[in-house]
Amino acid sequence: MGTKIVEVMTERPRAVTPETSVREAARLMEEEDVGSLPVVEEGARLVGIVTDRDVALRVVGGGLDPEATRVGEVASADVVALSPEHDLDEALGLMARAQVRRLPIVVRENELVGMLSQADIARASKEKSTGEVIEAISQPPGGPRVAGPDVGGGSNVRVGESSSEEEDGPQH
Repeated sequence: MGTKIVEVMTERPRAVTPETSVREAARLMEEEDVGSLPVVEEGARLVGIVTDRDVALRVVGGGLDPEATRVGEVASADVVALSPEHDLDEALGLMARAQVRRLPIVVRENELVGMLSQADIARASKEKSTGEVIEAISQPPGGPRVAGPDVGGGSNVRVGESSSEEEDGPQH
């Protein structure tokens, strides 16, 4: 493709702090029509990400009070991130490997400057390869779908400007 992330990313995304209530984060997700919000400290330093899935599974499913529960208690603390100068192809590959639908875009010391989502990619390109990668990102993980009281837990992904080859499973 040759396209840089900076050309298609959403700039200045809405973000929350670890102290934001989960109820407020959910309200902001609805208002912004997004499925995740980056979590920042000190103005713009990326420290995690909270998703609508975190709200549903960790808060609602865990029986927590969304007003009393803080984003920092349920957000993923480590996140896969890239810089604006990475190629879109790198981002697509990383999203497919990690099975994430959104990537925070950071500069310097994890300073948040944007978000890259499937929708951004779809708007930027109509190429068949993009559709194939988006399909790969959306593939459900293998294995049984078992419901029970033991289901839950968090996931950890590294924050950094790297196109890591690690495949730790589905992450945020």
